[in-house]
Amino acid sequence: MHLTVELTYAADADDVAAMLADEAFVRWRAGRGASGTVEQTDVTGSPATGFTVAVRRTLPTDLIPTQVRPFVGDRLEVRQAEVWEAPSGNLRTGTIAVEIAGAPVRVTGTVRLEPLPDGGTRQVYDGEVRATVPLFAAAVAEAAARAVRSTLEAEGAAGQEWLAARPGQGEDR
Repeated sequence: MHLTVELTYAADADDVAAMLADEAFVRWRAGRGASGTVEQTDVTGSPATGFTVAVRRTLPTDLIPTQVRPFVGDRLEVRQAEVWEAPSGNLRTGTIAVEIAGAPVRVTGTVRLEPLPDGGTRQVYDGEVRATVPLFAAAVAEAAARAVRSTLEAEGAAGQEWLAARPGQGEDR
């Protein structure tokens, strides 16, 4: 199942990339409003040379269809990795992978930052959600796509809040 999620920020691509590469932001956004637990966050590299962001969290299984829950247990371990390349002109591109341990679901795709005419930045996730559960693959893929979309949109809202709270931009977090 194909999935595209577009997020916008009222900041330029350099500021957005710096935020995405900030481990404090990564941990904060991963735990913000989630019903699960952030187990680990890692950021390596830099916005200038390229960077990798890895997040591992556990979530309750209420995000997946009832008929599939017996196959995955009472908690899901979700691993998300983004690998960003060094900037190329005014664009930044990367890859994303989301795996759910214990559930045969995987999301892979690309992510990019592109400037907007108003000085803001659009972040576009474009990928495929695959589930390999016999008989239930379509239902699981649809549920996973909804969960991934919801998570990415929540992370986008967290980014907007984080950027607005920069010194001179609003209140502190």
